Amino acid sequence: MTQILESSTARRVRCARLFAALALMAGVALTAFPSLAEDARTLPAPALDEPAGKAASEVAVLAGGCFWGVQGVFQHVEGVTRAVSGYAGGDKTTADYPKVGNGWTGHAESVEITFDPRTITYGRILHIYFSVAHDPTELNRQGPDEGTQYRSAIFPANAEQARVALAYIDQLDRARAFAAPIVTTIELNRTFYPAEDYHQDYLTLNPTQPYIAVYDLPKIANLKRLFPDRYRAEPVLVMAGKVER
Repeated sequence: MTQILESSTARRVRCARLFAALALMAGVALTAFPSLAEDARTLPAPALDEPAGKAASEVAVLAGGCFWGVQGVFQHVEGVTRAVSGYAGGDKTTADYPKVGNGWTGHAESVEITFDPRTITYGRILHIYFSVAHDPTELNRQGPDEGTQYRSAIFPANAEQARVALAYIDQLDRARAFAAPIVTTIELNRTFYPAEDYHQDYLTLNPTQPYIAVYDLPKIANLKRLFPDRYRAEPVLVMAGKVER
């Protein structure tokens, strides 16, 4: 219990100290800083996609900065049945928050997204990822978070996912959809490890936490605005069922 409290406190201090300090010093609400929220983008859908699946379940693993916001976005996506915060890119022995936070483990804060391919395709998952969940042009950082653990990365489950992801990145770069080149990496044969329980459902459980309020809640609003056909008001939460580590 002590370790959990220490890890949670360290995370909150690192992610939120700037915004809490600004709010306290200025004596104004966090909503006075709308420019701090990442901008969503209207992007073309993938020209290449997996066909609508016959199987009831498929998994995508994506990294795009702090996993709180990425998890929160996909928990509100229709067709997603589960979204778990965790780590991918490194070894099992270093898949815990204090080690990953040091930036030397090879892990990225990631989200394992389980979805029904009969309802939403892998390409559509990537469409939301690039449009709403993060900025794919930021190298080894997102917003105030810096380090390789905050990199933009896709961890394909198979060759077909890798093909779709590579084709979509090429499509977006050719269309100059962003002002800078996309730096998202495609990392094959990496295992996903669920994060500690106190990181699960963090956005839903802590909507007034400064980092969540400034950086992540706008992503949910952008999801609803840009993908009204995919938006689900009631999130699918992890802690309704215990995460196995």
